[in-house]
Amino acid sequence: MKNRFLSNILLTFIWVAITGDFTFANYFFGFVLSFIILYVITKGRGSAKYFKILPKLIGFVFFFLWELLKANLQVAYDVITPTFYMTPGIVRVPLEAETNLEITLLANLITLTPGTLSLDVSDDRKVLYVHAMYLKDKQAFIDDIKNGFEKRLLEILR
Repeated sequence: MKNRFLSNILLTFIWVAITGDFTFANYFFGFVLSFIILYVITKGRGSAKYFKILPKLIGFVFFFLWELLKANLQVAYDVITPTFYMTPGIVRVPLEAETNLEITLLANLITLTPGTLSLDVSDDRKVLYVHAMYLKDKQAFIDDIKNGFEKRLLEILR
C-alpha cells in the first residue's frame, strides 16, 4: 500500500514538472490522473487495498468537515441567541473499535467536534463515555456516532 501511495505521489510530481504549472489544481489533477493510471495498470494484480482505502479516506475527510460545520453552527447559534437550547448529558456509546488506535482516533474525532467531549473508556474497552451539549435523544446520538464516525473510521483502518 505504501508503494502505491509513493508511486502516486511520484507520478503527481512528474505530471506537475512536465506541465510546469505549480498550482493546487494541477497537483490535484495530477494526483487523480496518476491514481487512475495506477489503478488501470495494477488492475487484477495482487492487493488493491490502496484503491479501496483512498476514496474512503477522502470521503471521511469531507464527512468530518460537514459534521464539524454543523456542530459549529449549532454551538454558535446557541451562543448568540438569548435562549439556551442546551440539553447536556453523558451517554454510554458501545464500541466496535477494539485496538488502542481505533478507540483513540474515535475519541479524538468526537472531542474535536464542538458540543461533544469524550470522557472515558471502560476498563474492558467496550464502552466510550461521551458528554453531549445537545442531547435530545440518547439512542439517536449513539446511532449518529456508530453509523457516522465509528463505521467510517473502521472501514478505513480495517
